[in-house]
Amino acid sequence: MIPQTIRSISSAVKNLKIPGCANCLYKRFSIMPSGQKNLPTRYLGQPSPFTHPHLLKTGEVTPRLTQTEYALRRHKLLSLIQKEAETLGSSDHAIILLSHPTYYMTNDIPFPFHQNTNFLYLCGFQEPDSILLLHSIPGMSLPSHKAVLFVPRRNQNRELWDGPRSGVDGAVALTGVDEAYNTEDFRQYVQKFKDEGYTLWYDNEPSVHSTLHSDYLQPLVDIKTKSKNTVKPVQTLVQYLRLIKSDTEIELMKMAAKITSEALNSTMFSTKAPVDESYLYAKFDFECRARGADLLAYPPVVAGGNRCNTLHYVKNNQLIKEGELVLLDGGCEYSGYVSDVTRVWPVNGRFTEPQSELYQAILDIQKACLSLCTPGISLENIYGFMLNLLGQKLKDLGVLQEICQNDVFKAVRKYCPHHVGHYLGMDVHDTPDISRSIALQPGMVVTIEPGIYIPEHDTLAPPRFRGIGIRIEDDVLVTDEAPVILSADCPKELSELEKVLNCH
Repeated sequence: MIPQTIRSISSAVKNLKIPGCANCLYKRFSIMPSGQKNLPTRYLGQPSPFTHPHLLKTGEVTPRLTQTEYALRRHKLLSLIQKEAETLGSSDHAIILLSHPTYYMTNDIPFPFHQNTNFLYLCGFQEPDSILLLHSIPGMSLPSHKAVLFVPRRNQNRELWDGPRSGVDGAVALTGVDEAYNTEDFRQYVQKFKDEGYTLWYDNEPSVHSTLHSDYLQPLVDIKTKSKNTVKPVQTLVQYLRLIKSDTEIELMKMAAKITSEALNSTMFSTKAPVDESYLYAKFDFECRARGADLLAYPPVVAGGNRCNTLHYVKNNQLIKEGELVLLDGGCEYSGYVSDVTRVWPVNGRFTEPQSELYQAILDIQKACLSLCTPGISLENIYGFMLNLLGQKLKDLGVLQEICQNDVFKAVRKYCPHHVGHYLGMDVHDTPDISRSIALQPGMVVTIEPGIYIPEHDTLAPPRFRGIGIRIEDDVLVTDEAPVILSADCPKELSELEKVLNCH
């Protein structure tokens, strides 16, 4: 069964043993960098050590992540599947993950491509319309397996318009998988996996449906289902691996948070009332990319005045007036890993008394919640703690009247309808299938983001607080010792914010 507690997850993921061949695996992949000298001396479909030596060292598939690390991830996944296989009574397994397709905004104009993160996590290949197949090897027990990529065929005409493709030779040399074939070869390759003896691990859900699914996977799934063969989901197992970050992943996340913090500082510094939300959006985007970010992690919220009370306000097209606050919830992606930080500040450089009262209340709550990000505590525990603190603060401020204890959480949720935080990693809302009730462990990264939102039309709240929305969010690394605030470079104390805002 999939591990039900974080202790079993931690032991399954961090202490996986590769039976008999661990040393061989390390030896095999430790020499892969020299093999990478055989990379084609041309541009591939993504940066390579040959074409982008300023970004990647020899042996790296993506910046700082080597073929060895990707190979070990695949072996850890197969080790988890080995544990699952013991309950299924099967010995032959095929694990399939699809890349994302290219999405189009209109006709032949594509959106910027962003890879399926589960697919990317296991091989580092960044091209669309590709398939990753991991399958057991006859006569060998798991986690021994073969890793195979199916990639788009090189096409000189398409490359003229869309840029280079890696092709089968480039895919193997870059990623270190065992074999690669053109995508259309997939149908023939997987014929043997239709047999009853094979368990298919594949997420047959609408979220992964694409032309790849309909053309290549649906026929296989239909055959397996009709013959009552086993088709098992795999994405939750991949998410268990992604939950606890390696040292290299942590360094990448530190860099993403640092870039975001510095970009927010520059954006605050450039604020002068009145100001367009679109200007602050553009400024934040520019400052992130200028510091090395690949792109923004998500459409940022840049909300002025009462719009701060719309949690996912992304229109960012209004004018922020003198005396109003701006809430900027933004993050960047750096080499596949993201940040997620929120700050609130007055566009004229000075908090009013009601603004500072609400702000300080949320800051106090956030600091208390941050201190709880330690092993053994869950995000759900911290959420309950936040609601209790927020209820007391709202009473002290006169926003909530005295109400019975049974109604406190319901009343508080009116003013803070979201959770205290979420997991963070390759996605902003990372590993969404993992419950927030499991205990935190070293190597996890989470956000802590309490908020209070009092819309203009709330006639029950004191008039001086109406139209104010506050959220303060930081990225936190859980360690054996104290929590590490990855976004600590971005100020949040009232005095620090006013100092930044008024040092022109």
